[in-house]
Amino acid sequence: MHKHRKLTEADVTPESLFLQRRTVLKALGITAATLSLPLSAKADLLSWFKGKDQPPAPPRKPLSFSQPAKWHPQLTLTPEDKVTGYNNFYEFGMDKADPAAKAGGLKTEGWKVQIDGEVAKPVTLDVDDILRRFALEERIYRFRCVEAWSMVIPWVGFELSKLIKLAEPTSSARYVAFQTLYDPDQMPGQKDRFVGGGLDYPYVEGLRLDEAMHPLTLLSVGVYGKTLPPQNGAPIRLVTPWKYGFKNIKSIVHIRLTKEQPPNTWNMAAPNEYGFYANVNPNVDHPRWSQATERVIGSGGLLDVQRQPTLLFNGYADQVASLYQGLDLRRNF
Repeated sequence: MHKHRKLTEADVTPESLFLQRRTVLKALGITAATLSLPLSAKADLLSWFKGKDQPPAPPRKPLSFSQPAKWHPQLTLTPEDKVTGYNNFYEFGMDKADPAAKAGGLKTEGWKVQIDGEVAKPVTLDVDDILRRFALEERIYRFRCVEAWSMVIPWVGFELSKLIKLAEPTSSARYVAFQTLYDPDQMPGQKDRFVGGGLDYPYVEGLRLDEAMHPLTLLSVGVYGKTLPPQNGAPIRLVTPWKYGFKNIKSIVHIRLTKEQPPNTWNMAAPNEYGFYANVNPNVDHPRWSQATERVIGSGGLLDVQRQPTLLFNGYADQVASLYQGLDLRRNF
């Protein structure tokens, strides 16, 4: 149970975060002059923020899965409504509530994932085939956003390594590249830089092959026992619990094994702020805020604020630290 306490300066959203959207809006030409627009234009502008009415997502389907004890640590789960209602998915807007409000119409029926590149057996699978091929299990993982907030989430999925092995990587494979669906008609943020935060789309990410093959690395198809809602990356997404959330790419359509380090979206947008590795590290601050502590997303509202120390590798150091022996984690952030 969280105890209510008086908010302090430490609980205030960093000014840099508050100003980040203002900076983006200014770059896109949205300024205070907007206040002088005709009423009709103001109404149209408000639609950018509020979003047009979107159809609700279809009901989520229950999944069959095991619950291995080793993946069920004694952690307090984040309430389901926060997991599904507080999201970053800029393809549907920059506000935390935008994805849940705007992603309901995402079409996932017949969704296909292509696996190719440095593999002996490239393959394209639809999600139903994936669910038939791979046994699912529920894993309770810590989740840490680069914005310094955190959750504990019960993902349902299977180890990425199983899918990679199916395609038989060649000896030249050193990295794994991922791509999100590119469909501006379904994803308004891909169509307009104002909605999508000025990022270049489609969203792309990447891991070293040994990171991708690690037992912790999951392809998730569900959360809280049911299929993923669109705002959480339906129908299939990456989960790497020792890395910041932006590394956990959503709505994947393409997985490619490569010789060279692949690009990743946030690193291309701001390479001094978002590194390729994105490992959770309390000792390496973001240039605009500290990573030493994190705000826990709990069941309460604004006054129910709890902060806790950030753990190295998000608490998974005993399992993944060996991947980075000899690597300067300050330089390779």
